Amino acid sequence: MHSHPDVIVIGAGIVGAACAFSLQKAGMQTLLIDAAMPGCGVTAAGMGHLVALDESEQELDLCLYSLHLWRDWIREHPGIGQVSQCGTLWVAENDQQLAAAQARAERLNARAWQAEVLNSEKLRQLEPALRHGLAGAVRVSGDSVVYPPVIAYHLAQELQLHGGKLQCVLRVKAILDDVGVSETILLEDGQRLSAQYIVVAAGLGVAELLPEIPVFPRKGHLAITDRYPGRLRHQIVSMDYGQHHMTPDGLSVAANIQPRSTGQWLIGSSRQDGQTETKVSPVALGAVLQSAIRLLPCLATMNVIRAWAGMRPASPDGQPIIGVHPERPGIWLAAGHEGLGVTTAFATAEMLKDQMLGRMTIIDPAPYSPSRLFEEKQYA
Repeated sequence: MHSHPDVIVIGAGIVGAACAFSLQKAGMQTLLIDAAMPGCGVTAAGMGHLVALDESEQELDLCLYSLHLWRDWIREHPGIGQVSQCGTLWVAENDQQLAAAQARAERLNARAWQAEVLNSEKLRQLEPALRHGLAGAVRVSGDSVVYPPVIAYHLAQELQLHGGKLQCVLRVKAILDDVGVSETILLEDGQRLSAQYIVVAAGLGVAELLPEIPVFPRKGHLAITDRYPGRLRHQIVSMDYGQHHMTPDGLSVAANIQPRSTGQWLIGSSRQDGQTETKVSPVALGAVLQSAIRLLPCLATMNVIRAWAGMRPASPDGQPIIGVHPERPGIWLAAGHEGLGVTTAFATAEMLKDQMLGRMTIIDPAPYSPSRLFEEKQYA
């Protein structure tokens, strides 16, 4: 066992693996540990989109920073992760949504992330499977789709090639409060590991290890079809995506359909709070499929071969939690990314590394700082 690395990263999902690799490359001896295997948790349950979301300026800052890093990584790692540089069509079903889509295009183009407004006719030419009568869309050509478990695994392997360590099937029971020059974690088998810094990137496990950090589960449903190659060229996303229009039972649904490199279609998505298990809900899954069929009627005749549900690790304000714990300077967080963990993994890793090393960050880290979650706490 590796007793005294500089950094221990807890959680080998795509965010944790990216953080570990970045820290190792920066010269910090890093140990990455996971309760299972790299990419097997939240990372394996998600959609894997690389998309520029702009619900706030801060969100867009983080997405664009990371998307440029993704472009470099994809160019340097051809053939890894089933990458499809398919772009995204943000589809508007009515004039109100089209106006919102046009505003999105203006914001993205102002930041040099190419976005093109399409009328109904041009949209049908690009994707004939879309239903008639749609108002139009915005095409964001720089967006992509990847298979994140493979990339998380590859990052963990690169970590080792650069001298870092990976330890799998190693469950952390607690982060100890020992006062000293290093931080210590207690494993379920009774062993202790110490390092100068601990990075907690354990998805929903963050709240178990650090109850004061309010990361909570947000359930989502996905389904995947049989192989239908060549029938869909772009990722299709409803302009309702991210708007959180919830039913009385807390369910929010907006269509997101991805063409995978296998020829399959990955169908999402939903959000639902207050759920405690990943059992598939027929009601929620049915709502997801109906939302997708409303945009792509041919889905009603396609064979869905598998469906599943997972839990996104969310934060109270919808922003990731990236940076140093305000009360424990040896503890660092990379958490609460909800549905943007894949998109923002590389930016998260670079921001955390730069802050840990006392460097200037590329974008303002304040909106993501864990300290914002403690602002109302009264100190003695």
